Amino acid sequence: MDRCVVSIDLGGSHAAVAVVQGAKLLASREIELDHAQDLRPVLDIFANAVRELLRELQIPAKDCLGLALGFCGLADGRIGRVISTNKKYEDAPGIDFNEWSMRELGLRFAIENDARMALLGERHAGAAHGYDNVVMITLGTGIGGAALIEGKLLRGKHAQAGCLGGHLPAKVGGRLCTCGAVGCSEAEASGWALPIMAKEWKGFEHSALAQREKIDFRALFELAKAGDRVALEIREYCLQVWATAAVGLIHAYDPELIVIGGGVMRSANVILPHIQQFVNEHAWTPWGKVKIVAAELGNHAGLFGAEPLLTGNV
Repeated sequence: MDRCVVSIDLGGSHAAVAVVQGAKLLASREIELDHAQDLRPVLDIFANAVRELLRELQIPAKDCLGLALGFCGLADGRIGRVISTNKKYEDAPGIDFNEWSMRELGLRFAIENDARMALLGERHAGAAHGYDNVVMITLGTGIGGAALIEGKLLRGKHAQAGCLGGHLPAKVGGRLCTCGAVGCSEAEASGWALPIMAKEWKGFEHSALAQREKIDFRALFELAKAGDRVALEIREYCLQVWATAAVGLIHAYDPELIVIGGGVMRSANVILPHIQQFVNEHAWTPWGKVKIVAAELGNHAGLFGAEPLLTGNV
């Protein structure tokens, strides 16, 4: 029988704390956060949430395999540290997470980038189960990515290989990105960039988008479906950015499968066919066609990545 693991998926605006066993999510807590705050005091909240969950499940901490954290930035699982935060939880590189986990919970600790954790989760219990060569793309506030090659996570010397897919260039002379580069896929077609792009779009003031209090992808796809011209044009531009990024990742990492997740995938019925067709037409893959699929585990994907990370099956 699979041992339980404690998993934390830390994003920019919230975190999920969960106890997972195999392909089952036994219990979880959602915690609202502000990425501009320090992470160190938040660790006390995490520890309390873990204790509560284990108490409710009547599972002693000593019976758990360990605790794994998916971090919204660059993390090196080989040394258990955060490497770079890109303006999120900026004290994180100075935290000794292993010491904290052992002191507070008596659990051994593992950490990875959140997109890598999502990929591990989808391979463990979701859309990528049974595949050894996979790219994961997460479309949301930002654009994340990860690559699995011959069953092993691609990390690279500095722990950033494979997980910067959202920062590959999509437009020469494009928008300045939060990473410091120009024209990244994330700067051209992510949640944080969408309101900026919309307000710069020709005719925006006459679009129903201008009447929305919040300009997000939910609003964009709703209005595009209703025939709003500006929404349609922006949606098509984003689809092209995402599809072009997918081809670039295929040429870089040679996957047989691309799994796409994130909040934008509420509109998977529009997004997947567009990217699949573009990939079929433009990706150089003489061996065959790369399959484009939606993530199956939704916001829980990263939580299910804890067990393979802790067991070293990556």
